[in-house]
Amino acid sequence: MSLWRRFYYEETAVGVVEIILILVVLISLVVIFKKQLTSIVNNIFKKITTESNKI
Repeated sequence: MSLWRRFYYEETAVGVVEIILILVVLISLVVIFKKQLTSIVNNIFKKITTESNKI
């Protein structure tokens, strides 16, 4: 039973490391493409505003 507990905790630690690495990659992508993302979001909000004014 001790072997299974150690295996479980080792796997949990690996999962945490993977999640942290994924978050680091996502944050890096957002920082790299910040200008493009802000322009896309601004265009979407402008379109929503103009379309809602037509109603």
